[in-house]
Amino acid sequence: MYTFGDVGDVSPGQRIREVLERVRLAEEVGLDYVGIGEHHRPDYAISSPSTVIAAALAQTSRITVGSAVTVLSTEDPVRVYQQFTTMDLLSGGRVELLAGRGSFIESYPLFGASLEDYDELYDEKIQLLLRLDATERTTWQGRFRPALDDALVLPRPHGEHLRIAVATGGNPQSSVRAGLLGLPISYAIIGGQPAQFAPLVDLYRRAHAQSEHPHAPAFVSVAGMGFLADDGKAARDYFYPYWLESMRRISSERGFPMPNRISYESQAARGGAYFVGEPEQVAERIVALHGVLQHDRQAFQMDLSGVPQKESLRSIELLGTQVAPLVRDALG
Repeated sequence: MYTFGDVGDVSPGQRIREVLERVRLAEEVGLDYVGIGEHHRPDYAISSPSTVIAAALAQTSRITVGSAVTVLSTEDPVRVYQQFTTMDLLSGGRVELLAGRGSFIESYPLFGASLEDYDELYDEKIQLLLRLDATERTTWQGRFRPALDDALVLPRPHGEHLRIAVATGGNPQSSVRAGLLGLPISYAIIGGQPAQFAPLVDLYRRAHAQSEHPHAPAFVSVAGMGFLADDGKAARDYFYPYWLESMRRISSERGFPMPNRISYESQAARGGAYFVGEPEQVAERIVALHGVLQHDRQAFQMDLSGVPQKESLRSIELLGTQVAPLVRDALG
């Protein structure tokens, strides 16, 4: 699962504490991964994901906790690397840095970055991040931060390399970049038909096979909306107003058509991007999508617009105790 800490009707502090409770439950029920997102808006409680990730790692012992995403374009790669290697040491290698450019742009003016440099910022910073990971002493020069001259960057990660992955919304160039860099990739699929991402996944895997420095094997994650209840219709009915509030807000800001129940149901149906329903339905759809994408991880955002804690915890419980075992049994 992953979360941005949607505030909803509670205070940001309360929501962060609830996120940490969700992480504890996710580990207890056997889930493998929790992602903590970064936003700089009043509707989300988490602007410093590394702080929340560190707290989550300190209260768990098995589960991987990572960023979803770290907006690398507006960060200093040296400081980000130090933060994540510190957490990597703390947790014994259970942290993951998912580097992206962000689906919102608030961090750009906040940290003095120009949107005119949108692509160049990310390209330069991901290259520096990987250079830092490759060796403890770095000599480097670029446009967007001071040069490094045989700089010693510490600490070093728990293992040979920090777990670094690339996030994308479906840009072909991003698939090629992640593959050629030898990094895992995460596709955020928030609409349409996930099976249509198959050409992008194939593009990534072909590029990865040509990589000269694969720090990790090819690894594909799919991230999108999901929600579980004991009854499928009850799940769709309950999640709808929270989904609608979030989609209305985004649609208003970006000039998209206003969402409605028809568009929601079409996306929650078989083949759509929303995995909302009872455990057997959701497990069946994950397995079916795996037959097309052969992906390695499926992550769900299940707390849009501040889904209350009780229902959020129940959805996590069902995902871990019923959906995950069904998927693992089906896929071996």
